[in-house]
Amino acid sequence: MRASLSTFLMRRAVGRNVLRGVIFLPTRCLCSDVSAGGGGGGANSSHAVERDAGHEERDGVTTKQYDVAIIGGGMVGLALASALSSMPLTKHLKVAIVDPNPALSLRNYYDKSEMPDSRVSTITPATISLFKDVGAWEHVQQQRHAFFDQMQVWDYTGLGYTRYNARDVGKEYLGCVVENKVLCNSLLLSLQDADSRKTIIPAKLTSMTLPPKSPSSGSSTGHTTMDKLSGMAKSDETFEQIQLRRLAKLELSDGQHIYSKLVVGADGAKSHVREMAGIKTSGWNYSQSGVICTVEHTMENHCAWQRFLPSGPIALLPIGDKFSNIVWTMGSDDSTRHKLMSVDDFVEAVNYALDHGYGPHPQSSSLDHYIESLPWITGPGTLSTRERFEVPPKVINVVSERMAFPLSLMHAHNYASSQVVLIGDAAHAVHPLAGQGVNLGFGDASALAKVIAEGLSLGADIADLALLKKYEKERKAANITMMAILDGFQKAYSVDFGPINLVRAAAFHGAQYIAPLKKTIISYAMGDKKWPLFS
Repeated sequence: MRASLSTFLMRRAVGRNVLRGVIFLPTRCLCSDVSAGGGGGGANSSHAVERDAGHEERDGVTTKQYDVAIIGGGMVGLALASALSSMPLTKHLKVAIVDPNPALSLRNYYDKSEMPDSRVSTITPATISLFKDVGAWEHVQQQRHAFFDQMQVWDYTGLGYTRYNARDVGKEYLGCVVENKVLCNSLLLSLQDADSRKTIIPAKLTSMTLPPKSPSSGSSTGHTTMDKLSGMAKSDETFEQIQLRRLAKLELSDGQHIYSKLVVGADGAKSHVREMAGIKTSGWNYSQSGVICTVEHTMENHCAWQRFLPSGPIALLPIGDKFSNIVWTMGSDDSTRHKLMSVDDFVEAVNYALDHGYGPHPQSSSLDHYIESLPWITGPGTLSTRERFEVPPKVINVVSERMAFPLSLMHAHNYASSQVVLIGDAAHAVHPLAGQGVNLGFGDASALAKVIAEGLSLGADIADLALLKKYEKERKAANITMMAILDGFQKAYSVDFGPINLVRAAAFHGAQYIAPLKKTIISYAMGDKKWPLFS
């Protein structure tokens, strides 16, 4: 009787530890402590980011167990790992990052003297705050990046334009353009600096097996975890074997398999995790493609430019020195043609699209001058209301590969299901016209990390569906709102019809001259405010 009571008490103690989000096995750890100390060695030794470590060996079979398995080591997946490593309540979690990309083994800064890559992201001040919180921003600052404090938006009709200035809202900058490889590298370096245990597994996910749902799932009684474990037990099973059957089993392309309490799909718009979890999506293709490349000017560019053309918007984004990034939306056939044309022809096409092509420059009218004289509309301290239209700097050369990718909108019906949660493009894909896609993904990573930390503080299981649904509720509201706005812009500027053109012109004038509206747009675009309808 005493032995049975001791066993029961021990199991209840283990159960409480499981509820706190850490799997404790008798006498053994789940993850090696090799990376906790200092020491010399190469770039991949003696660091907080381990390479394929942290496992149990039972009966000659290697069984690797983690609290969180992040499938996808891109920017958003690495941001989640960094966020979990930076918070006291979550830094102890054993996290696996599963991705075959060999670049994840790099630990050095990218040379600023190299030509900029064509794949860049425009990150908002809210995203920069996340990078500062996880210790990655100091690494970005050592590599190429470009702040911009002004932005100009106009369309081909010449009926109106809008200029934005960071000083309108008392800020130093509106955003920062950074190469994707720099963002990934900086997050990896922040993981290396962190006092945590994270494992990078260079493989692909090939299959995922989730444990059967328990009839009592969702119960919050103190002994629920042990009741489930005891009810699942077979007479010849050890506690470790019982526990394994409660975890998600992930088969990898290198032949190994790992187990995890929570699986995070950060593997892009064609997410295998989402597909394997049976999560459905809605969306559509835009019958457009985005052409991206890096171009060169004769002078440095400090402004972000965007012009809406009949085929879609073209954006010119500063990337540092005398370089800018082009993001040009056009029909699929046109994208193929622009990829294949000569450099000289492409440069001519870009300058034509950003200058006088397709329509005249916007001109200030007597009505505009009258509105400027009304301080109760333009407001004090709103500098950009008096800024005139400017022609973007001329492009003189293309210095990178031209790449094209199809554009679409996609949204997952659910972000969370049993022991699975989606972040970034695995949950939602948007049109790139405002550069908000990656910022939505970083917002997902930050929100999920905070929800997990909050759950641990309350003694909850990190894979508890009710906990994950809290993350889903918060992020769905923000993401759907931004998706609707971007999709509305795309559709509104795809129509060349007189009355619609006048409505667009009125919108440009309102955003240019009505100070409260201008400041509100800037604050929302920077991530400083939530959209009021869903906040």
